[in-house]
Amino acid sequence: METMIAIPVPVSFTNSAIAEIKRLMTVDGFDATQVLRVGVKGGGCSGMTYILGFDTPTDKDGNFEIDGIPCIMEKSHGIYLMGMEVDWRGGLNSRGFTFNNPNASKTCGCGTSFAV
Repeated sequence: METMIAIPVPVSFTNSAIAEIKRLMTVDGFDATQVLRVGVKGGGCSGMTYILGFDTPTDKDGNFEIDGIPCIMEKSHGIYLMGMEVDWRGGLNSRGFTFNNPNASKTCGCGTSFAV
């Protein structure tokens, strides 16, 4: 495996998001060789969509850790995500991860797409 470059922690996670990620990591069949990827990709109704899922590191990634959770992010995504907070809501009407991104100039109604 290639050496990973540690980067400053670009995002934060609320306690509820950390608890949900740790729960997902204990589910039977979880691939422990993968780590949490945070990032963006083109698309969505506002231009860019958030990425949050487990993935294998590449040579484009930097790594960081949040409360014992190993994380990766393409180094070039930092300009879009620096200072973002990820939350988890477990309610009946609004269940899932949410993203509070101070860099977004506009967001869509679903909260997973944004523009800068």
